[in-house]
Amino acid sequence: MKPVAIFRHARTEGAGFFSDFLNESGIPWQLFRVDEAESVPASAGSFSGLVFMGGPMSVNDDLPWISPALDLIRDAVSKEVPVLGHCLGGQLMAKALGAKVGRNRAREIGWGRVEVLGEAEKWFGGMQDFEAFHWHGETFEIPQGAIRLLSSRWCDNQAFSYGPHLGLQCHVEMKGEMVRQWCETGKDEILEHLGQSVQSADEMQRSLDDRIAILNGVARHIYGAWIDNLVK
Repeated sequence: MKPVAIFRHARTEGAGFFSDFLNESGIPWQLFRVDEAESVPASAGSFSGLVFMGGPMSVNDDLPWISPALDLIRDAVSKEVPVLGHCLGGQLMAKALGAKVGRNRAREIGWGRVEVLGEAEKWFGGMQDFEAFHWHGETFEIPQGAIRLLSSRWCDNQAFSYGPHLGLQCHVEMKGEMVRQWCETGKDEILEHLGQSVQSADEMQRSLDDRIAILNGVARHIYGAWIDNLVK
């Protein structure tokens, strides 16, 4: 089987639970360290799927790898190679599909419930809502032809599907050590924006093991639906 290509845009925002899931499922994967100037492939044809992780930058920034990433996503869509995006990754997908990405109406940091909307059965089964992890100041509009799947109090567009492709604004890939690390590296951002939509580091780490265990269960369902479309 061709490997799943995973694109990391920041050292602290790696594949997390997603790579654990692939290993459990016996699916090969290849990590592209974009944050270490590894090149983005020109074609999706060598991979069974593409996965784009998060990052602190904007998809609207003038960075050398953004245009190649957008081209790669479009190539994958044309070849029906499934794409999965987490936060920044979901924003890259939306932009590649012609939708706007810009400032969200509130900075959203910490744990918060997302509502599962209609036509989401494939991805979320019988779930009506779940608690996801959030860390973003921008968000995407829903691309033309895509289906909005999730919404939260602070962000209307939390996920969309486009055929076999899934773009997420929220983070479902989290592990406990990732939350703790983000709280440390992002402590200044937390203190600057602390409020209704931004939790304290203490609150984010409260009952962390239990929250992560539940989120991993949600992610396992989502990822299971996504790998059903991998190119064999």
